[in-house]
Amino acid sequence: MNDFRLPKPTHLCSQTAIDRLFAQRDVKGALAYPLRAVWGDNLSRTRGDAVQFLPSVPKKRLRHAVDRVTMRRRIREAYRLNRQKYFPESLEAPLDILFVYVGNTPEPYAKVENAMRRLLHKIFRPSKDSGNR
Repeated sequence: MNDFRLPKPTHLCSQTAIDRLFAQRDVKGALAYPLRAVWGDNLSRTRGDAVQFLPSVPKKRLRHAVDRVTMRRRIREAYRLNRQKYFPESLEAPLDILFVYVGNTPEPYAKVENAMRRLLHKIFRPSKDSGNR
């Protein structure tokens, strides 16, 4: 039976790790509208889950707080339901993932879930000919 919980250790909370992902140094990225994913290894983390994530919905994109909260919930739910399908058996290093909402209007859950599936596929099953973006 699958474990669909999303406990606290799966949330990316380290300000240093978040700043590193936003700085775009030594990280990889992919776009699947309406989401953009940025991920990188976190060699300094010794405890917690192997993969930690953070959904981000900028105020510049969605001005109303209720819309930002709704989209964060949709991103979190899409990640929660689809992560088990794409996670590898083992990772070489702990991985941090940042999901940034790039749409200008709130999108339906089906569109967010489709984008999440494509991004998780790119993150955990990269093609051999793709390089860093």
